[in-house]
Parts: sequence; C-alpha cells; structure tokens
Amino acid sequence: MGHSAAVWDYRVATEITKDWNGIDQIVLRTPRGASARVSLHGAQITSWRNEHGEELLFTSSKAIFKAPKAIRGGIPICFPQFGNCGSLELHGFARNRMWTIDDNPPPLPANDSSGKSFIDLVLKSSEEDMKCWPHSFEFRLRVSLTTDGDLALISRVRNINGKPFSFSFAYHTYLMVSDISEIRIEGLETLDYLDNLFQKERFTEQGDAITFESEMDRVYLSSPNIIAVLDHERKRTFVIRKEGLPDVAVWNPWEKKSKSMVDFGDEEYKQMLCVDGAVIEKPVNLKPGEEWTGRLQLSVVPSSFCSDCLGLDRSGL
Repeated sequence: MGHSAAVWDYRVATEITKDWNGIDQIVLRTPRGASARVSLHGAQITSWRNEHGEELLFTSSKAIFKAPKAIRGGIPICFPQFGNCGSLELHGFARNRMWTIDDNPPPLPANDSSGKSFIDLVLKSSEEDMKCWPHSFEFRLRVSLTTDGDLALISRVRNINGKPFSFSFAYHTYLMVSDISEIRIEGLETLDYLDNLFQKERFTEQGDAITFESEMDRVYLSSPNIIAVLDHERKRTFVIRKEGLPDVAVWNPWEKKSKSMVDFGDEEYKQMLCVDGAVIEKPVNLKPGEEWTGRLQLSVVPSSFCSDCLGLDRSGL
C-alpha cells in the first residue's frame, strides 16, 4: 500500500469513543474490517471482531458494566495476582483501575508496530495500590491488530521500586465458542496441571486433547508457546501464540457454578471458554529497574488448516 499503509496504521485506524459508563474506549480497525475495542477501565479488551463483523470474544449478557466491577468477558488483565493465590482481591487490581493512553512509550521492536493498528496504555502504582501492594511499578500494555485481524497484546512490567517484588499474571481470555461440548484444546496433552477443584492438587493430563463434559478450572504448567482451540461446529480454530507466559489456565464453570454467579447467565457456559496465557505457578521476580515482558497473539483459522499451521511447531511468536 506504500505511503497510505503508514497513514492507516494509526491515524485512521484508531478512534476514541465512550463506553457504557462514559469512559473512553479505543477502537482499532484494519483495512479489511476487523476491529477491537479496549476500555481505559482495566485496559480490558471488550470486543474483537473478524473482517465479517463476527464477535470472537465472549461477554456475558448479565455482565455488570459499572466500575469498579470487572466486566465478565473479553480479556481482563490479571495483575499482580491471578485468582485467589495471594492476599489481594480476586485477579488483582489492574482490571479495576483507570489506565491512561501512553503517548510516548519506550520503543518496541519495529515488527511490533509496522503494518498494525495499535494503542499503548499505561498503569502506574497509586497511593491506593501501595496500601495493599507496597511496590512501585509501571505497567505498559500495547494492544494491536495485524492486517490479517490477529489480536496481539504486549505487557511490560517495570520495577521502579527500591526493592524486589514478585507477581503473577494472566490474560484472562474469554473465547466465544459454538458449543463447549464440541470443543477440544490441543497442545496441553501430557502436561502437569494444578486442579483448582481439588485444592490445587497436581495431576498429569492423560487425554490426547482437552475436551469438556463438566466444570474445569485448571492451570497447565510449562506449556508450549502455541495452543489450539478447535471449534468443531464452526469449523474454525483459535490459535494462541505466547511468549513469557509458561502457564495456561483453562476454565469453564459448567451448569452449577454458572447459576451461582450473578453476572453470568445460567446457560452461557455452553458458549464460552477461558484459555489464558499466564504466569502462575512460579511468579515473576523483578529486581529494581528490571522489566518483564509477556506477549499473546490470537488468530482464527479454518480448522482444516490448523494442524498444518501448528505443525505442531511450538516456537510461538
């Protein structure tokens, strides 16, 4: 596209609108019509659509769109704690804070910018955060859409404290699926996992793929950098590529748990699945001045293409 590609890259492809609470949200678009929406509340991805306008992320019809409640769906950022594995609120505080647009972020490699529509956001520790988690940090997030409509997330956490700190992290990704009983995950077979339904007891995956017939709440450990989520009915596959995220959390609440959640429809478990690139079992430890980077890229391909594209080459990004 020559010169026009550079113009499309940012000025045309990015707009700021208001969400349901009057909070700014950023809309990213590609030339072919794919889009993503990012709220400044929590830096949460609230929508990701392909070039046909089909929504690829699940959001509950019962979701509570009122700060400070986290939105049930999309991709919330879990930091500095995943789940209840520490003393902080569930999944940490980053998803319930107001982020700001970062107009002058530290540079990223050229291939993280060229040909992409993107936005940079930043969260810095506040006095309120320091009361419950006494560490000074800067968290920078770049959200981008490739020309093919892939959704890419790059998180950078820097310790600007005078002492080391550690944290856990996840991109809590709610995928929209046709029917959970028709879904299989490939890439996690033979791995050890922690089962949250059994007090985080450690087991080894025995199946040749992960399938679903009841509630699941697991953290798969030391996982490969490419995972595939196959949707048999829609004949499409989510391909999850990651870097710096050794663990994968897999969650579906199933019927009984669904009925106990006020911000989740009784039957909605059939249309969603969380597959999270994460750092959970061995938290990240940062010395003063050090920075951690965690990358996630989501793409959708026809299922017939999947085994070829995976290959299963597990090198990731």
